[in-house]
Amino acid sequence: MALPGLSLPGLGLNSTPTPVYSGPVPPPSEQIARREDLPPQAEWRFEAAFSQQYSIRVLHGHAELFGVELANNQTYNLSGCKGAVFTWQGCQLEVTGEAESEYAAQETEYAVEWLNLHGMLETARDDRPNDGPRVLLVGPDHTGKSSLVRTLAAWAVRNGRTPTVVNLDPREGLLAPPSSLTAVTVGSQMDVENGFGISPISGPTITAVKTPLIYHYPYASPTDRPALYKALLTRIALGTINKLEEDPSAKQSGILIDTPGTLNDPKTGYDTLHHLVSEFSITLILTLGSERLYNDLHRRYAAGKTPDEALPVLKLAKPGGAIERDAGYMKQLRTRQIRQYFFGTARESLNPHSHMLGFDDMTVYRAKPTSADTAEKTSFGAAEEDDYDPSGNGSMVSANAVFEKVAPSVAMMGSTIAIKFCPANSEEFTVRDSAVMGYLYVADVDEARKKVRFLAPHPQRWGDRALVWGQWPEAVADLVT
Repeated sequence: MALPGLSLPGLGLNSTPTPVYSGPVPPPSEQIARREDLPPQAEWRFEAAFSQQYSIRVLHGHAELFGVELANNQTYNLSGCKGAVFTWQGCQLEVTGEAESEYAAQETEYAVEWLNLHGMLETARDDRPNDGPRVLLVGPDHTGKSSLVRTLAAWAVRNGRTPTVVNLDPREGLLAPPSSLTAVTVGSQMDVENGFGISPISGPTITAVKTPLIYHYPYASPTDRPALYKALLTRIALGTINKLEEDPSAKQSGILIDTPGTLNDPKTGYDTLHHLVSEFSITLILTLGSERLYNDLHRRYAAGKTPDEALPVLKLAKPGGAIERDAGYMKQLRTRQIRQYFFGTARESLNPHSHMLGFDDMTVYRAKPTSADTAEKTSFGAAEEDDYDPSGNGSMVSANAVFEKVAPSVAMMGSTIAIKFCPANSEEFTVRDSAVMGYLYVADVDEARKKVRFLAPHPQRWGDRALVWGQWPEAVADLVT
């Protein structure tokens, strides 16, 4: 069965040029390189600002960043990155530029723990070739969950596996702008500078093509609209598992699921975690940075159960290099992810396209704002269970309606708009449950002429599709000039 979002349209290179990228670029300047010698099982931790040049080159030995091996004598630009270059046998680095913080650390016991976990997952893949491990990572924010997912995926790829990575945090994008819930099967090594890379939908790229399955959650936190979030989890789980049934190698490699830290709250997040465990048929839960969360989940899924009934719950230590990313940094990160979706990176530039549409040629659905009066009054209680019909034959309870049709306005400028795989005049539950074809950027709105200028990754029009304007992420005003 073909699934929306798992294939991308052809490349088009002959459309009207679009306005040039106007984002901030670190100014070129003469930087003095310095050398750092790292002993075995040590790491170079750094926090580089977006506005500063910062690069690392391995001169001797072997080193890796989030599980991806760094090639010797190749310079990697890591501006805007907070990470740690780790070495198992020792290495010499050449570091250029200024960082907000940088130091060599030798308290890296977590790396051995992660490597043992990788070995355990490899054993599980070999023991059950027809059904690989399905791993759920949970814990508070800033505990290293995303770093662990990237590292486990990179190590699996180096072993010839093709793991499927699922990102369920709408605050960060994976091969898509923020507000996306994404599943992608990783069959090639990830990029050192850009992680999982970028979706190559408006030009050729250096890295291998990755075709994600994307759903749109137009809010910052699962607690803003828990019923909507739960419905989308069911959809992405169904799509991911169906896709794995078509690919024996990916099914054997298993699933790695990264979750937002808000699910760590017993009052608002535990029901969502239990829903995740059920929908994805989780076989292993990993907890990071929360003793309470580990004990709560262990009590529910493992304690007092037979080996056949128990779901293993493991507790991992928080890495010493896992640090808090403040609101200012996260806003800059979201802006960069949106910019890269349309324009690519300095090394892999993309060529987006301009589209001018009249107000009457589009149907825009606006995600309603959340408030104490409109938010759901239960945390997946009985009243909410009836809001979602997996068969697609029902409709949403009007009191919990999420979207409303709106006329285009200047308030849309700078926003990202999701194109849904459904007709423009679909029922609300269809709009809600449909996967994402792609995203648009609202470059200009002319209310006098009743025209909207969109920036799109593809030269062709998207046809009669529903357009969803979310409450998240915030508008980016300076994407084009």
